[in-house]
Amino acid sequence: MSEQENPTIEENKKSLNFIEVIVEKDLEEGKNGGRIQTRFPPEPNGYLHIGHAKAICIDFGIAQKYGGVCNLRFDDTNPVKEDVEYVDSIMEDIQWLGFHWENVYYASDYFQQLWDFAVKLVKEGKAYVDEQSAEEIARQKGTPTVPGTESPFRYRPIEESLELFQKMNSGEIPEGKMVLRARIDMASSNMHFRDPLIYHVIHIPHHRTGTTWKAFPMYDFAHGQSDYFEGVTHSLCTLEFVVHRPLYDWFIDQLADSNYRPRQYEFNRLNLTYTVMSKRKLLQLVQDKLVSGWDDPRMPTITGMRRRGFTSEGIRSFIDKIGYTKYDGINDVSLLEHAVREDLNARAMRVFGVLDPVKLLLTNYPEEQVEEMEAINNPEDETMGSRRVKFSRELWIERDDFMEEAPKKYFRLTPGSEVRLKNAYIVKCTGCKKDEGGKVTEVYAEYDPMTKSGMPESNRKVKGTIHWVSVPHSVDAEVRLYDRLFIVEDPAGEKEKDFRELINPESLIVKKGCKVEEYLKEAKPLDSFQFQRIGYFNVDTDTAGGALVFNRTVALRDSWKKQNN
Repeated sequence: MSEQENPTIEENKKSLNFIEVIVEKDLEEGKNGGRIQTRFPPEPNGYLHIGHAKAICIDFGIAQKYGGVCNLRFDDTNPVKEDVEYVDSIMEDIQWLGFHWENVYYASDYFQQLWDFAVKLVKEGKAYVDEQSAEEIARQKGTPTVPGTESPFRYRPIEESLELFQKMNSGEIPEGKMVLRARIDMASSNMHFRDPLIYHVIHIPHHRTGTTWKAFPMYDFAHGQSDYFEGVTHSLCTLEFVVHRPLYDWFIDQLADSNYRPRQYEFNRLNLTYTVMSKRKLLQLVQDKLVSGWDDPRMPTITGMRRRGFTSEGIRSFIDKIGYTKYDGINDVSLLEHAVREDLNARAMRVFGVLDPVKLLLTNYPEEQVEEMEAINNPEDETMGSRRVKFSRELWIERDDFMEEAPKKYFRLTPGSEVRLKNAYIVKCTGCKKDEGGKVTEVYAEYDPMTKSGMPESNRKVKGTIHWVSVPHSVDAEVRLYDRLFIVEDPAGEKEKDFRELINPESLIVKKGCKVEEYLKEAKPLDSFQFQRIGYFNVDTDTAGGALVFNRTVALRDSWKKQNN
């Protein structure tokens, strides 16, 4: 049967993203000896966010799918911003997402090779030391329609540039006094070709090489060469690097001594509504204490999402849904929440939790009696089994599950009405007790002993079902209700207001005095649950010494659009 006659093959080809199409074509043509090698090259100057997760999924995913290799390479060329703390957090995030690197490399592993290559360029008349200020160099670059002006040092004698380049690294040259520039074309329509900087002086010790180096390579110089030294075949990056690609190729052309070439391919960034993705802006949020830290559950960082209860499977499903294209856009954060909700629905245990408790007294239930009601742990997965939940005369229910004077379509507790207590009995409300201020302090009801779940009479229909927690068997908890961090879809794009002025004042609501069933007493940080009728929650890392803290991961359904339409 031909490929055209096989719908499965045709369907698979249609479902490939454009990068997979390129990879399969290269394999068919036998390029690079049939090798597939990628790399994930983060700079260790901050925490990874959901945008990096998209890059991780394609870098590691391509290697995984086509039997290749993906290395982790830290782009540690700027000691001013880098820290071992970030190296550790990046490794943790990649592993949590479910990926494993073949090798760990650092750009600093190649400092000597990069230096030797720079010296080669100087000796060939393709690089020179420039003593102008950064402002003068920027001014001479020109514009996309106006050619640049040549530096007065552009034709400096080779021996003189070599000598000064050595001094840049010996510590004799102050920071900002000199740079090494590639000599390419000051009239090029590509601004990156106008004698780009390839080395600058930094006197801060490097986290791996200490004080060995004072002259450090710039990103555009180090990146492609590091790919070449490692044997990368497909260098995948985001669309802002499209204009850098000719320079990437130019440097490789000066360095390569065989037919092998790494090739750069660009895909669209991940942008989310109600979110900022800029590392600079995220740092401002942390520094201004507008969030509690990099792992604040409202942050788009992977560590923040993990703390909030997002699952790695949910994040990967979301990234798979939005795909990879050559056009930038903005994705609705509700799609991410849907993917996480979908994953948690399949795996999270159903439990009882009451966030705003008021006592329900079953006046005709025996005072000392305690029953154990059977509760299905997850109706989506019967292998998760069931558990026994204690039921007693005094129960906690949600305050908004009772209304003394209720509208017509209110199907919860109101005097004279019946509801089912989930997994238990049908009860009929008989009244309530209030304090001096008119606040309800206790609700009264009578239970029908013939309506216990599973009994023949239990099939009697009532319009409402509410959840509950037995008062003597309840556990206190703090619950943090998280929502979108910003009140506008594109906070970074607002021109009239600083993005920090657009923070949603209800992005975090803390509820103390909540009541949860005793099963949760042994819950551990990052354990996830569905609080029935409310949403998905996980145990926060602040939980300690028996004091439970839960984060709302996502609600049971997307209520944001309904509230804001």
